[in-house]
Amino acid sequence: MSELTVRAMTRAEFDQWRSGVVRAFADEQVAAGNWSAEDALELARQGNEALLPDGFTTAGMLFLKGEIRDGTPVGVLWIGLTHPRGTSSCAFLYDIEIEPAHRGAGYGRALLAASEDVVRRHGVAAIELNVFGDNARALRLYEGSGYRVITRQMRKTFVGEKQ
Repeated sequence: MSELTVRAMTRAEFDQWRSGVVRAFADEQVAAGNWSAEDALELARQGNEALLPDGFTTAGMLFLKGEIRDGTPVGVLWIGLTHPRGTSSCAFLYDIEIEPAHRGAGYGRALLAASEDVVRRHGVAAIELNVFGDNARALRLYEGSGYRVITRQMRKTFVGEKQ
């Protein structure tokens, strides 16, 4: 694995990333059975707009790009320096993505460590994230990086019932 560096996204990179992250979140919510396919994209847009009322310039939000030595982008981070539920001195990792061509090469772990360094440099004592229960790769990454489960939400869908 080549050395990873992290830098702030440009506005153009943010605009491109934002449309993709909204679509991905909508798809994850549908797959989890939380939202209907018909409503998902609009609900994801509304949620994203609520979190980022000023878009790229929303206070307390960091949008970062991970690159290897030759400038090849390998992933992105979206970090909120304050927790969405008000947990004291705790940041929130809203998004971490590794480009498909670079998955499985250790960049996820390196980008996660970079996010922790950024949070520490901002004087924040902890970081939390959410992960869907069926995302085995992400669960292994987070557990292997020292994250622990602090809450667990579970669901049972009854046969024949609308999801």
